[in-house]
Amino acid sequence: MSHKTLWNLDPTHSELNFKVRHLMISNVKGTFREFSATIESIADDFRNASVKAVIQTDSIFTNNTDRDNHLRNADFFDAAQFPEITFEGREFRRKDEEEFELTGVLNMHGVTKEITLDVEFGGLQRDGYGQTKAGFSFKGKINRADFGLTWNALLEAGGMAVSEEVKIDGEVQFVKSVA
Repeated sequence: MSHKTLWNLDPTHSELNFKVRHLMISNVKGTFREFSATIESIADDFRNASVKAVIQTDSIFTNNTDRDNHLRNADFFDAAQFPEITFEGREFRRKDEEEFELTGVLNMHGVTKEITLDVEFGGLQRDGYGQTKAGFSFKGKINRADFGLTWNALLEAGGMAVSEEVKIDGEVQFVKSVA
């Protein structure tokens, strides 16, 4: 019988970012500064691993205080009513030595939808403290309107101020738990 290994997010070496088209001419980028995640795996190749992540909605940062406050209010994330975004990865499918597809359930703004992320496995490495670390890069996209984030403004020349498509990406490191 094989045992499961728990991997915990190393927040000092991890980031979670997003970008969205603004005025249909450029991207506005942002990040969530507070999030946690775990991976449970049977082997160090992460085949069929399960992933859980929790993002603190009010930790959103776009380098503009007024915009950040607007994103936290009821027009967008409504952080007071929905303080967390959660993701539960249910299928971590290995495509080749470095590439995975992670399909799971994202719950945001009280709405739950299945999403798929492209994941690149960066490998395993022992750090200077003797801890085994695993690195991953991921990317994907969601439609914010699917999650009830529908605020927008019409532009004078036509079109919308903010696109519905949101691109997400991250760089994450996990530390192997010592049993």
